[in-house]
Amino acid sequence: MTLDLAAAEVLATAVERPWDRPDRFWASFDEATRDHPAPVVALSVEALSRNAHDLLRRAGGLPIRVASKSVRCRAVLDAVLALPGYRGVLAFTLAEALWLAERIDDVVVGYPTADRTALAALGRSERAADRIAVMIDSEDQLDLIDAAIRPGERVRIRVCLDLDASWRTRALGHLGVRRSPIRTPEQLRALAETVVRRDGFELVGLMAYEAPIAGVADRAAGRAEGALLRAVQRASAAELAERRAAAVAAVSETARLEFVNGGGTGSIERTVSEPAVTEVAAGSGLYGPHLFDHYTSFSPAPAMAFALDVVRKPTPDRAVLLGGGWIASGPAAPDRLPVPVWPPGLAFEPREGAGEVQTPVRGSAARGLGAGDRVWLRHAKAGEPLEHTAEVVPVRADGTALAPIPSYRGEGRCFL
Repeated sequence: MTLDLAAAEVLATAVERPWDRPDRFWASFDEATRDHPAPVVALSVEALSRNAHDLLRRAGGLPIRVASKSVRCRAVLDAVLALPGYRGVLAFTLAEALWLAERIDDVVVGYPTADRTALAALGRSERAADRIAVMIDSEDQLDLIDAAIRPGERVRIRVCLDLDASWRTRALGHLGVRRSPIRTPEQLRALAETVVRRDGFELVGLMAYEAPIAGVADRAAGRAEGALLRAVQRASAAELAERRAAAVAAVSETARLEFVNGGGTGSIERTVSEPAVTEVAAGSGLYGPHLFDHYTSFSPAPAMAFALDVVRKPTPDRAVLLGGGWIASGPAAPDRLPVPVWPPGLAFEPREGAGEVQTPVRGSAARGLGAGDRVWLRHAKAGEPLEHTAEVVPVRADGTALAPIPSYRGEGRCFL
């Protein structure tokens, strides 16, 4: 089935925003999915539409490339890409990119690959090679690509360079994720020249993901901590803007770039202000997981949640859910746990947390729960819940469900 997010936006703006009334909103999820066995993942069509259109507003007319790792559902990718302003996908593996390129004509692989089988398939397919750009940050990766593709099967391979966007200071050290070893415009120019000299490659793009800005919430629990973090992000953004502009200028002396990709859900406004950037990436903001509740510049609607069945009551004020260990990736910490949202007033047992096969919850609301009731939870990050389920149930604010749509898992795909 298809999702019409343009029509859903009209509906969402014509009535009270349903997520502003959490009691009704989560109750509508429960009502709409009662015929579906738990664990069940539900997706509010109105909230997804609101988030998709809000990302476009924040991008200010610059195209948005959808980060598929935060979506993991082709029906949702199709629905979002149907909206004017969205263009192309940022995939997370080459195998995924080959699959998506069967019906999407602009796919950039966001990470280097060592998948020789996928590289061989790319080298054999002129159609896929025209639609996909692979990511590199060293000449060794070019050697790996050459080794994986038989000389007689070789087609032109489109290449994107990855520039390190982390911020480094003497006082704070390295801030950001450990990605590319390419940091300076001079290093990037040298790699660009290497790509251009190599037969069978075409340099088409540049990417720089500003993780310390886009991926770190700036509304921390402590006022002083939040102020410090925002100051660090401003300084990082200023340094990166200057360095990225110089890097683009340096590479443009060697090759004509089709795109310069930057940003992420958490930093769109800052990234689009840079003249050197031609597109931004976003994905998590479509589903609005709970880690994105803590940004000052935007507030996504909570579009996705999952429900687990209550299966027993060890005490009157506790209920045990079947399953629940849907822990988000990243450093192990309480903020990586899912958050119970309905019924309100539930919390995890501190010594158990969210368990692989059972999750106790406690609180006043647990007294009213019995076997067969359900508890709804929000995940900390966006696409990862879909690794636990074969389908997603789209729901309307009026408590009706649409036909389920398959996740990657539901289509028999597991890439990471």
